Amino acid sequence: MYAVTKTYKDFNGVERTETKLFNLTETEVMEMELGTAGGVAEMLQRIVDAKDQPTIIKFFKEFILKAYGEKSADGTYFEKSEEISRKFACTQFYNLLFMELATDDSKAAEFVNHVIPKVVDIKKHSENPEIAPVVATTN
Repeated sequence: MYAVTKTYKDFNGVERTETKLFNLTETEVMEMELGTAGGVAEMLQRIVDAKDQPTIIKFFKEFILKAYGEKSADGTYFEKSEEISRKFACTQFYNLLFMELATDDSKAAEFVNHVIPKVVDIKKHSENPEIAPVVATTN
């Protein structure tokens, strides 16, 4: 789970400092990997190499909104829904975060690496399903 804090002015002109939470579970990462030809990293490399800005922007919008959620008070779940994502996408917080990630490669890489702190070795697991997935931490 990755906490991001931003200070911004809301639509009433009131300055606010808020912390929002972002997380992708191993299941969500696996779904993204298996649902993308060649995996997410390879797909991103292709669009970066092609300098395909519209696709890069679309990816980051979807990635941010997929990772955003609201943690329960007791910490037992991290709620995500289309409605939660839709409301978040309408905030100045989202606007600031999106613009930061879209214009700063190092911030974008940092965000992705923090949201996905553990990567499942999907290929190894799919070749040998009786073996538990290998988890490597990235920091």
